[in-house]
Amino acid sequence: AQTSLVAKPKTIGAEEIHAAIERLAAAISQRHPAPENLLLLGVANGGVELARRLARRLGPAAGKGVRTRAANGAPAEVPHGTLDISFHRDDIGRHPIPKEFVPAHIPADVNGANVVIVDDVLFSGRTVKAALDELFDHGRPARVELAILVDRGGRRLPFAPDYCGLTIEAGENEKVVVRLDPADPTKDTLTIRPA
Repeated sequence: AQTSLVAKPKTIGAEEIHAAIERLAAAISQRHPAPENLLLLGVANGGVELARRLARRLGPAAGKGVRTRAANGAPAEVPHGTLDISFHRDDIGRHPIPKEFVPAHIPADVNGANVVIVDDVLFSGRTVKAALDELFDHGRPARVELAILVDRGGRRLPFAPDYCGLTIEAGENEKVVVRLDPADPTKDTLTIRPA
């Protein structure tokens, strides 16, 4: 169940974003009911907070109590980390690597794992290609899937999400900006504006 929105300069609020995240978590949980071998990797920077939120939702609910427990007795989250794609970007000549970047952090063995690459917005597909290149530098997963909060269309490479929270029709001259606030999710926003 995806929501299609008409692309006009507008802001979508936290409630609709949270519903989309819940849809993503439910779809991932349905495909991976016992996620012992599941690894969520958020693409820096937009997918990092989304991966963290999905891991939190998948941990306690998935496995119906079969999951291991953290040191404090709470249900363990699904392992989640960060993929830094800086060195795999095909536009690195025009957009040099910033002095401060988020390094890749992969908390579990990629080899043989079911990896879900997580990002906030899917547009051309170039970020997904760079994320796959970075992932395979770390090993050979059994399966790789793609979870996207917002699919805005306009693909230039043949990638499609396995899981999608929202579908938006945005023009080439429009920019879709997602802000997931780690400290206060009530401030989450999705803005469609002129590029």
